[in-house]
Amino acid sequence: MGNWVVNEGLSILVILVWLGINIFLFVYYYIVYLDERFYYTRVLVGDALSWARAPAACLNFNCMLILLPVCRNLLSFLRGSCQCCSRNITRQLDRNITFHKLVAYMIAFHTAIHIIAHLFNFERFMDAQLEQNETIAYVLSQIGNGDNSSYLNPIRTNETNPTFVAFTTIAGLSGVAITLALILIITSSMEVIRRSYFEVFWFTHHLFVIFFIGLVIHGVGEIVRGQTASSVLKNKPNICATQYKDWGKNPDCPIPQFTGNPPMTWKWVIGPMVLYVFERLVRFWRSKQKVVITKVVTHPSKTLELQMKKKGFKMEVGQYVNLQCPSVSQLEWHPFTLTSAPEEDHFSVHIRIVGDWTQQLFEACGGEKKEFQEAWKLPKMAVDGPFGTASEDVFRYEVVMLVGAGIGVTPFASVLKSVWYRYFNNDTGLIPKKIYFYWLCRETNAFEWFADLLQSLETQMLERGNADFLSYRIYLTGWDEAQAVHFTVHHEEENDPITGLKQKTLYGRPNWENEFKTIAGNHPGARIGVFLCGPEVLAKSLSKQSINHSDADPRGVHFIFNKENF
Repeated sequence: MGNWVVNEGLSILVILVWLGINIFLFVYYYIVYLDERFYYTRVLVGDALSWARAPAACLNFNCMLILLPVCRNLLSFLRGSCQCCSRNITRQLDRNITFHKLVAYMIAFHTAIHIIAHLFNFERFMDAQLEQNETIAYVLSQIGNGDNSSYLNPIRTNETNPTFVAFTTIAGLSGVAITLALILIITSSMEVIRRSYFEVFWFTHHLFVIFFIGLVIHGVGEIVRGQTASSVLKNKPNICATQYKDWGKNPDCPIPQFTGNPPMTWKWVIGPMVLYVFERLVRFWRSKQKVVITKVVTHPSKTLELQMKKKGFKMEVGQYVNLQCPSVSQLEWHPFTLTSAPEEDHFSVHIRIVGDWTQQLFEACGGEKKEFQEAWKLPKMAVDGPFGTASEDVFRYEVVMLVGAGIGVTPFASVLKSVWYRYFNNDTGLIPKKIYFYWLCRETNAFEWFADLLQSLETQMLERGNADFLSYRIYLTGWDEAQAVHFTVHHEEENDPITGLKQKTLYGRPNWENEFKTIAGNHPGARIGVFLCGPEVLAKSLSKQSINHSDADPRGVHFIFNKENF
């Protein structure tokens, strides 16, 4: 438990505070609508009133939060401002997408409660209009029928039905629009759709504009109504409710006056909405800045490298950018990790060709052509970013584990290049003293584009007498019998036959239990940063190992797990 608290304590505290605020708002507003001001409203609809209004308050709170985790420029600014703070604080910013999803699920949960409660409310409002003349529910429903100045029942006639009212009122129409938008947004965000049909996810997610417009105007109709404060003093429900037949005749019990609850949602969401508008304006301004493609390289395994330049572009290791190619799509933006180092005079990305957009970009850049491409023939690119990620914190640890799976090696290409440049320039401020690098790949071709960088690092460290600074393990996970035979035949050669490196390529998957034990034994008392860019299954395994191999003693070794999120 102590090890778990070291790695996850602050994250769990943040979640508990968030859940606590949700519970407090739900209970508080549930009790608020048990007040005598809403006594007559509860006569019509019962406790469903509180069950509708309590989740509405929680919806306001969560809709206030939902946009903040996707304000990338804001997060990058906070990350830069928090560099002097605890590493655990900056790690929370790396979990922005996880928190965004949690808030979305909470919105869906409270929306379901809110809708179900209001379905009961509208049925009971309709039933009240159909009651016999002698009942208090019928009398309450007839108040304000003449001038419509003060009424309680939003269904004003018995010649209609709740469905018709739902689709002819502001609250009903906006509620339907909000619900449909939310359903489409959440369902299109499922992993299988997002991975296989990114365009569906991308375009559907922009229904959030309709969601927020509907959210702001949802309360304008003032469907939920209660007795005015002055009326409560004259027509006291606990006394006058039983004398409803004499309302207006008895001076002690005048006809009660009602008013709607003023819309409050806009007060909750206006701040985040303004922040998000500024966020989009910054992105739009950035996207209009000129970008020049200086080099296009086609690597094996259909990986496209783009080297670009942009005036005023500054980056840190491991950051990512959003790319748009207008000739492919005017609307789509896709995130890619920067593989260049801050010390280089350009910035680059490596793009694996796995979908329609990447395939069209590959063709537009002449990836399938063998002849030299003139610069003016290359497509225009728009770049938004760079944005901060977990990999920025690599240089805050003396001992580092870097784990990349497939194309997930890209952020560590930036890290290792930066290390190479700093060593070349004799940077005495370089904090990492030991780097363990693991790369898991299915195909041998995928190693080729990255092998040159590792060879340069390997040579550089040998020349400077510090070969132990970088320990790397390359694992080929998609091996077959023919490759295994080839590996056996050439195992005794000085350099690896696949990568050309001195470190031999390993077959299969790492035994993480042994790897963590070995590293912990080599660095007692150290705080070791574990950085992953790879699938969720591997993330769970490494997170578990980080917890299991951290020492409960404050002076012992601690593995701090960090994962890239896009």
